[in-house]
Amino acid sequence: MLQNFTILAQAHPAVPGFLIIPFLILIAMIASGPILFGHFWEHNYKKVAVTLGLTVLAYYLFVLHDVHMPIHTFFEYFAFAVLLSALYIAAGGIYININANATPLMNVVLVAIGAALANIVGTTGASLLLIRPFIRLNVHRIKPYQIVFFIFIVSNAGGLLTPLGDPPLFIGFLKGVPFFWTLQHLFVPWILSIALLCLVFFLIDRRNKEAFVPRPEVVAKNEAKTEFYISGKRNLVWLAIIIGAIFLDPNVIEDIPHIYYDGNRFSYLREIIQLGAAFFCYRYSNKTALAGNKFNFHPILEVVFLFFGIFFSMMPALQLSAEIASSPQFAQYITPTFLYWATGSLSGFLDNAPTYANFLSLAMAKYDMAQNSVVEVRQFATGTGADPSTLILLEAISLSAVLFGAFTYIGNGPNFMVKAIAESAGIKMPSFFAYILRFSIPFLLPVLILVWFLVVHLRLF
Repeated sequence: MLQNFTILAQAHPAVPGFLIIPFLILIAMIASGPILFGHFWEHNYKKVAVTLGLTVLAYYLFVLHDVHMPIHTFFEYFAFAVLLSALYIAAGGIYININANATPLMNVVLVAIGAALANIVGTTGASLLLIRPFIRLNVHRIKPYQIVFFIFIVSNAGGLLTPLGDPPLFIGFLKGVPFFWTLQHLFVPWILSIALLCLVFFLIDRRNKEAFVPRPEVVAKNEAKTEFYISGKRNLVWLAIIIGAIFLDPNVIEDIPHIYYDGNRFSYLREIIQLGAAFFCYRYSNKTALAGNKFNFHPILEVVFLFFGIFFSMMPALQLSAEIASSPQFAQYITPTFLYWATGSLSGFLDNAPTYANFLSLAMAKYDMAQNSVVEVRQFATGTGADPSTLILLEAISLSAVLFGAFTYIGNGPNFMVKAIAESAGIKMPSFFAYILRFSIPFLLPVLILVWFLVVHLRLF
């Protein structure tokens, strides 16, 4: 066994394999609940997620007498949930309206802007800012595939360049990956994936000519007239405060107040600022903008409660995977290609944030490095540790966690929100399995294969 895991095993009893059952139950219910027992799931998903999460937490505290893993998990979950909630509230008070003809080119430009914006306000923020104006723009020709490609591009692939972009990358940042690491190492794969997805979207959208009638309010003297305006602009200031607070990381700036535990500095000032900004943002939001967006807390509450259950019930899986990786017989299989497809497969069908953490832990354990050490995570990310090839492994994990998050509705938090908003607008979205069979496999999977072949396998970029 590797040194770090050996120390952990000596300090605490081994995690029993049956303890991953609550996690498997939760994931199975997330996938099947809305389809097989929708009424029950809609009214009880909070209780189910919290109960399963607390069950695992209680076992750690009272049976294993282990407080280290729960405390680490709590701080990671708290930072994650606060950021998503603050972004959701700030975006909900910003009403964007675009008066233009919804041509295929206009739609591609809008989702491409959303992909870039996702790296500043997160895939959640960008999705919430743009999904409603996207639907309004296409109201006379809206089809489910347009929402699906919005999820592919804006809600997932777009957020590949910064830790603000997508939850897995934010988890990596919290663990010690440098802030600009993603921009430096994932820019070309980002360009490649966004360009390919936009091209496919454009080609499909060109065929959508059913009942197309140019909107008279945007036509003057036979020429298209594009108008763009925003209500609730004051929320942009609060949004900037929420995003700016991300940089108040005690692991980067030592003088920032923090909680020191188990060799790590955990932030609380950052979260206080973000929660305060979210409160004032909602308190003084433009009521017209809130009404125009039909703002409510249901989508973000769903994400917060489900992620609570996922984060805490997944603790045994994280530790057991590290134990497996510590085996010399298994270490030889931890390659960039393995990590790309394994991380991606689980990111699509489970959830990409904890999956990222899981495989980061597994990959680091191969080199006797611990994901709970900020210094070792930074060494792993930059290739300055025991082996410079660790940099390539993190690239594979990061790429697949973000890109595969679009493979199903449950792969990434914003997917749920976009689907719910679209359905509330009267759009009949495909079911869980129809989404995979009709869109993910024929359109998204070829892009994922090409990215793997060029970036991970051939290392051309």
